[in-house]
Amino acid sequence: MRWRAADGRVLQGWVGGADHGPLVAVLHGCPDTRHVAMTGDGAAREVGVRLLCVNRPGYGASTPHASTHVTVADDLAEVAAGLGHDRFAVLGMSVGGGYAVACAARHPDRVSALGLVSAQPPGSRTESPEELAEEVAPEFHDWRAAVGPDEPDDEVLAARWCRGLPSADAALVEARGATAVAASVREALADPAGYLRDAALVLRPWSHRPQDVRCPVRVWAGELDDRSSPGAPELVAGIDDAVVRVWPGTTHLAALVAHWPEVLAALADPAGTGRG
Repeated sequence: MRWRAADGRVLQGWVGGADHGPLVAVLHGCPDTRHVAMTGDGAAREVGVRLLCVNRPGYGASTPHASTHVTVADDLAEVAAGLGHDRFAVLGMSVGGGYAVACAARHPDRVSALGLVSAQPPGSRTESPEELAEEVAPEFHDWRAAVGPDEPDDEVLAARWCRGLPSADAALVEARGATAVAASVREALADPAGYLRDAALVLRPWSHRPQDVRCPVRVWAGELDDRSSPGAPELVAGIDDAVVRVWPGTTHLAALVAHWPEVLAALADPAGTGRG
């Protein structure tokens, strides 16, 4: 699906899950896209929630621009309103955590719950996003060339992608099938702008702190996550209504993809039995 932002930019995304019910809006990781939310489609139907994921600027067909945590948060709130949801939960996966926190903090009357999975803490660099993007660009372009998103053979591209993942995460990705995996990789890496903007912003402080959030906060992390420390739940220290769970024997992506039902139930009803 595609929407238009107030300034005319294209926003590409996906809506799935149940036809009716509360909305959970997913902020994807890096490099990733709306495709990660698609892995939760079946679970969302079972739990009875709608799922939304909007590609950040520079990913897929979403127009690249000088985005920030704030602009991404406001884009998401605008799309949710257009879908008829005055209230919704936000779920930040990995690098998406900073954007999810910004959305919950900026729209307290609309965000019902904040979920963070495999969250990475804020950075501390003070250079401009443009300077930081230029710094990380050479390493990214070398890595992108090794992945080869222009590879026409789905099986070959999917295999290259999965080789760079922990075995547990690779198994979850492979289960989607080579065609789906290849489509996801191409969408995530077709334009370097998406990754480079994310990589720059993740090195900088977040625009808002989790402590600025007024809704219930639910945090999940994987015990074996080698990409974001299980210590990341310390971000919620001092928040009255925060629940943290570390999944034993679980890697980065698996913290979400292997636990969609629990995560969605907790966000749909944070005060009920789905506290995660």
